[in-house]
Amino acid sequence: MAIPTRAEELARQDVQHVVHPITPLAEHERSGPLIIAEGEGIYVRDAEGRRYIDTLAGLWNVNVGHGRGEIADAMAEQARRIAFAPMFWGRANVPSIELATKLAAIAPPGLTRIFYTSGGSESNETAIKMARYYFRVQGFENKYKVIARRRGYHGVSYGALSATGIPDYHRLFGPMAPGFLHIDPPYLYRESDPARRAALSRAENLEQSILAEGPETVAAFIAEPIQGVGGVIVPPDEYFPAVRAICDRYNVLFIADEVITGYGRTGHWFGLNNWNVVPDIMSTAKGITSGYVPLGAVFVSEKLYGGIKASESVFMHGFTYNGHPVACAAALANLAIFEREGLVEHAAMLAPYFLGRLNELRRFRHVGDVRGCGLMAAIELVADAKTGEPFDAAKKVGATAAKTALRHGLLARAAGDILVFAPPLVIDERGVDELVDGLARTLDECGL
Repeated sequence: MAIPTRAEELARQDVQHVVHPITPLAEHERSGPLIIAEGEGIYVRDAEGRRYIDTLAGLWNVNVGHGRGEIADAMAEQARRIAFAPMFWGRANVPSIELATKLAAIAPPGLTRIFYTSGGSESNETAIKMARYYFRVQGFENKYKVIARRRGYHGVSYGALSATGIPDYHRLFGPMAPGFLHIDPPYLYRESDPARRAALSRAENLEQSILAEGPETVAAFIAEPIQGVGGVIVPPDEYFPAVRAICDRYNVLFIADEVITGYGRTGHWFGLNNWNVVPDIMSTAKGITSGYVPLGAVFVSEKLYGGIKASESVFMHGFTYNGHPVACAAALANLAIFEREGLVEHAAMLAPYFLGRLNELRRFRHVGDVRGCGLMAAIELVADAKTGEPFDAAKKVGATAAKTALRHGLLARAAGDILVFAPPLVIDERGVDELVDGLARTLDECGL
């Protein structure tokens, strides 16, 4: 009998003991895991030594690339000094103060107050609670509703999940929390009605929803600058300026979910910088540490912070790992790499080449749309590129393409039949060429 390899033994143990997130568990037990063992730059290797381009930068988050020893060193140095120091009851630690000061310096104007979390779900949960708290302190007892968008993803804790507009995340977990409603996003692919295109572009459906519910009941509108999990939906230029004006008109707070789009992904520090729009609250995570350790940060305007503290009561919200000193040290080292290597500027400079190369794939008959912003892009696979007719969902075309991509050196992700891409910001033209060439081979093998 052959002796199992280390990789085979790890796979057996995984299937026996690990419950995986966002995974078809029965199928996983049959097929086993893909075990990622190491990484460097834009590449990762599995436990058997095969190398792949990490086309989604982990989960949209490894912005500075894999294997950055300076981040590991900063974490180790901080852990030796003090590994944990709670922020409850007004306590603080040095890295959390230094990081907050740094974040305020790169933030959109006025977003100078920072509340730390451990990730994107916690950041959006915090933002939603802050919005409700703010209006309660101001005496608006009934102003609690949150408007979100279909195809939007905001996390899986119950408040964030209730804001998420992707039904697959809700099934079998209901009922959702009360006070959440959803409107259509500015997803214009396939939209042929000129009036509806205009309404979506100008966010008129947001205003209609606020008026239908009653402005006195609506606390906040939450939106990703570019919807990521929903298929990299890039809004028209007029959309977010209109959103900002509508929120101001009806005293509704605008929460920007920058968990994916923050920290250079779109060629700016934050996604809304593309339209010179400033939200009231900004949720971030992922790229703040490039995924080297969990951390999130919620940016709050001075106006909002002033309203929250006005009650003179205890702000009864927090997490054990708020402002974790090791995580904050990692974030400081990560942001230092951004500045030293000019990664935000690099993402902006490389973006036209990246999207241009992806657009070459329109030569495949089932590539219906190619879209993106910065180093964030998507290819939508359809049954008929001329009409935009989608594939039957049961065919799982996107999932098959993502699985096939492994044979062509790509670690890829599909959102339905949309292939989404967000490589580490350290990618260069040669890496883009390797990614697109591997994708072309994948589409060819799949007969697309």
